[in-house]
Amino acid sequence: MARNDIAPTNIFNKLSIEDLNIKDKRVFIRADFNVPLDDNQNITDDRRIRSTLPTINYAIDEGARVILASHLGRPKGKVDPKYSLRPVAKRLSRLLNKEVLFLEDCIGAEVERAVKNMAKGDVILLENLRFHPEEEKNDENFSRALASLADYYVNDAFGAAHRAHASIVGIPRFIPGAAGFLMRKEIQYLKGAVESPVRPFVAILGGAKVSGKIGVLENLAQKVDKVIVGGGMAFTFIKAMGYEAGDSLVEEEMLDLAIRIMNRLRESKVKFYLPVDCVIAQSVEKGAETKIVPVQEIPKGWKALDIGPASTRLFAEVIQDAKTIIWNGPMGVFEIDAFSRGTFAIARAVADAYALTIVGGGDTDLAVHRAGVSDSISFISTGGGAALQLLEGKELPGIAVLKDKT
Repeated sequence: MARNDIAPTNIFNKLSIEDLNIKDKRVFIRADFNVPLDDNQNITDDRRIRSTLPTINYAIDEGARVILASHLGRPKGKVDPKYSLRPVAKRLSRLLNKEVLFLEDCIGAEVERAVKNMAKGDVILLENLRFHPEEEKNDENFSRALASLADYYVNDAFGAAHRAHASIVGIPRFIPGAAGFLMRKEIQYLKGAVESPVRPFVAILGGAKVSGKIGVLENLAQKVDKVIVGGGMAFTFIKAMGYEAGDSLVEEEMLDLAIRIMNRLRESKVKFYLPVDCVIAQSVEKGAETKIVPVQEIPKGWKALDIGPASTRLFAEVIQDAKTIIWNGPMGVFEIDAFSRGTFAIARAVADAYALTIVGGGDTDLAVHRAGVSDSISFISTGGGAALQLLEGKELPGIAVLKDKT
């Protein structure tokens, strides 16, 4: 069982919702309700909605008038019914056990009228912010129109905190802004783990491409004790070492960089682990013929789609004595059963470690849930790109714009 009782270092120095006097005030809460929907507009996973409930409930309990806003999908600045937040309003009503009034737009006379008529503790959900192209353009007039709805702004959308959009960085230029509980927790765990980890500190990186994780690898090279690389990105490193990778995913333009990263890790005395065997197939399909081979013996026409059993044992041993673990990216194409064993085995090993365990990224989040171990992970981040930027050591625009406590 993971050690879940380790408190993250309190390094968050921004105002939070508790620092605002929101009693009887209108509070604009930017949430991340970018949830998956099926073809019938049913929510298939509401974890992102649930993660914002502490902030929403606090505002309700304080007697605030709560205005919720979010994006959903990529409607490209046009109204598209399949990206409507109406299903989110229904789910919120059930989770909050009170009516959530859904509005057909996020600005305009009708929205202003509804906000004006709110009573203490009322909750309104605005329609998808990205139905307006001005949202992603960070348009000043659009920001001002949204800000005019409220007295205070609270950002609880960590998953969008790396975007310089109107509802993320525009609104707090016009009204006082603070972080919600989820935002604060995300920063405390992700930044706290990297800046002051309990050692040994192990980073596990997977997913398809090295290019998406370069910054993370370079930043963590100075901070971690061990790095495990799996997933498709491992085969760029394996090819860089002079081995053939068959038809596995390899970023040819990243080979020189892969060598530089390995040299830098070696110079920093960071132990670096790659798969030693893998599960291969000729196609990424259910029912495809599979083989387990050493990574040096992948034949032409075959591609590596999961780490093999020897790699799984090796990685599990590396993880065993860790005291801090950050995991971002699966070990293979875990959505298909034949290529899921490596990812699920690593999920169980992370969950069993007596360590502070942090999982970041949408695919990894899904993997630990499918492996049935999410309750044994210390913290599961709601942000993919935002979590990666934070692990790279970059400041997020959505955090930078909020006022410091001092």
